[in-house]
Amino acid sequence: MAASTPTTMTEDYLKVIWKSHEWSDEGITTNEIAATLGVAASSVSGNLNKLARDGYILHEPYGRILLSDAGRSIAVQMVRRHRIIETYLVEQCGYGWDEVHEEAEVLEHAVSDRLLEIWDDELGNPLQDPHGDPIPRKDGTVARPDGRRLHELAEHETGTVLRVSDHDPALLRYLHSLGITVGSILRVHARRDYAGSMAISQVDDDATTDAAPAVDPAPVELATVAANAIWVTTA
Repeated sequence: MAASTPTTMTEDYLKVIWKSHEWSDEGITTNEIAATLGVAASSVSGNLNKLARDGYILHEPYGRILLSDAGRSIAVQMVRRHRIIETYLVEQCGYGWDEVHEEAEVLEHAVSDRLLEIWDDELGNPLQDPHGDPIPRKDGTVARPDGRRLHELAEHETGTVLRVSDHDPALLRYLHSLGITVGSILRVHARRDYAGSMAISQVDDDATTDAAPAVDPAPVELATVAANAIWVTTA
């Protein structure tokens, strides 16, 4: 049976587990949880056992980690808090999209529900955070749009940036220096799988139409690891 008042550790673990399933079906391993939270793998194993005993997760050694209904409810609300805070820091406080994740990690445990909803209303109840991740609604529903990783696009295919992983601030700064953000339209000029890169350019809306094709800017080389952190929609 789930504990009545989750601890900060519980909230952090449940959020990390939920996010691992948000854009992928691969789930998350004990070592990946340890790396994400900056703790020892042995501590993760013990805490996962505790979460299972408390009824927040379903987990067997070396098996997939699944959230119970109680665990999912807490995780989604923590994700909502985190993403509203990130959005508020960017829109109202002048933070860059590479600066907000760590700040939100701290504030999400401290900000009251009342203040969080005030911020949400001031922002106009946004549907996504600065990185393109959907912000869960108060009722726990999450509207995640369909997307593909940029590195999956074929040569000459075009996609609109839907979401960029916020895992690496250095990558976010690099993409910003290239002018790539949520909403950017990218065209793949060449795939260099043997070299682990692809040549891409950013194009205007009218450059994607057949009526009046425009000349793309000079392509830039983007490493596969960077392209793997970008989700696009090609619809």
